[in-house]
Amino acid sequence: MADNTMNEFAATTAPRGALAKIDAILKLYLDGAGANPAGAKVTITLGELSDLMEERAFGLLLLVLALPCCLPFVYVLPQLVALPMLVLSAQMASGRRAPWLPETLRKRALPVAGLLDVVARAKRYGGWLERLAHPRFASLTGDRATRVIGLLLIVPCASILVPLPLTNTVPGIGVALASIGLIERDALFVILGLLVAMTWIAILVVGGPALLYFLIDFLFTRGSAA
Repeated sequence: MADNTMNEFAATTAPRGALAKIDAILKLYLDGAGANPAGAKVTITLGELSDLMEERAFGLLLLVLALPCCLPFVYVLPQLVALPMLVLSAQMASGRRAPWLPETLRKRALPVAGLLDVVARAKRYGGWLERLAHPRFASLTGDRATRVIGLLLIVPCASILVPLPLTNTVPGIGVALASIGLIERDALFVILGLLVAMTWIAILVVGGPALLYFLIDFLFTRGSAA
């Protein structure tokens, strides 16, 4: 099914904009799964998703995986996508030209309807921001620069992997912005995304222990007073 969908997508005029590209790919895949029994839950594996995103696959795949981490009240999906995001960032840092996923991750299934819902919400709340992206400072998104970008993206992706409050939404937004920059060859978006993610992580690293100590002290003080 993946090959047929990929051929159909390639044969059509690719829509402009990263979110529109992802939306079109997922809808074509969903149409290709029309033979499934009525009411059956259609899923797409990470391997199939990666194969469908030949053009600028790292950026597109990172974006579609980062979106569930950006939006509030999205459950299950962030836990499914965190590790693949880290693997993809490490591969970019190593200089790979196209994504490779181990078989265990290639077989990881994601609900197509859930991904489409996430993309629709992202277009509703942040579509205006994506429209600002266009090729700028192309040398900063070339092959050598992409290795550095991948190395830096490891940090927010690792933060998303940590199952603690406040560790995924803002880093997810940062990764999404950087991914749009990679797709559109817009270095300003890449830099903005990295700054958003790194600043938030720095705040957590510096302020997190202080907040923890405050809560412990508050609880113990309150307990003693009782």
